[in-house]
Amino acid sequence: MPDRSPSEMPQPDFALYANRLRNRMQQVNLSSYQAVSKAAGVSKWQIEQLRQGKAAEMRLNVLCQIAAALQVSLDTLIREFSELENLPQSASDNPNSANPDSVQASNSLQAQQHEQLQQEFQQAALQAIESWLIQFPTAAYAAQQNPQLSAVKLLPLMRPIEQLLQNWGIESIAPVGTELPYDPQRHQLMEGTAQPGDRVRVRYTGYCQGDRLLHRAKVSPC
Repeated sequence: MPDRSPSEMPQPDFALYANRLRNRMQQVNLSSYQAVSKAAGVSKWQIEQLRQGKAAEMRLNVLCQIAAALQVSLDTLIREFSELENLPQSASDNPNSANPDSVQASNSLQAQQHEQLQQEFQQAALQAIESWLIQFPTAAYAAQQNPQLSAVKLLPLMRPIEQLLQNWGIESIAPVGTELPYDPQRHQLMEGTAQPGDRVRVRYTGYCQGDRLLHRAKVSPC
């Protein structure tokens, strides 16, 4: 197949992305790009990047903050504002000449590639915030016990990460400070000894994603 000239290559549909962004803004009562920028805590330039369909090129933390402001999942934001769903329409541009089997096979391959990209993206993000997963709940618990601590003011800054975890179905095993029966499959003793069923206190929360255990909760005997 000959190479296409630049004028023949598929071009980003900026109007499409702009309309999608305006629709998302209306749903959360944000009247301007400046309002989105302020609500998400990102620059207007980042909002412009999104409006041009460049979500796949943007940083993870910026996408998380915008997704939280627009009240959509991270996956939805990337899908709606990137080229991942606007792949070349060669045969499908002319339904009369398209081979149904080849079109179906192409669609299946594209779906597999998108799923693989999504899994790799999530894995990279989880590795990037692994230390936060383990350390932050304990710091938050300490701040809640003593409102005089300046750390209380930092808690709202963590909402985008909490939204990211929620979007991916990641849940904590138990809040810090909770007393519960010891389960060696889900809990890790930090000190002392305990038998299954003994009361222990959660000191560092653990996480699971559906049926998959990510980190055991760190506990100590009551």
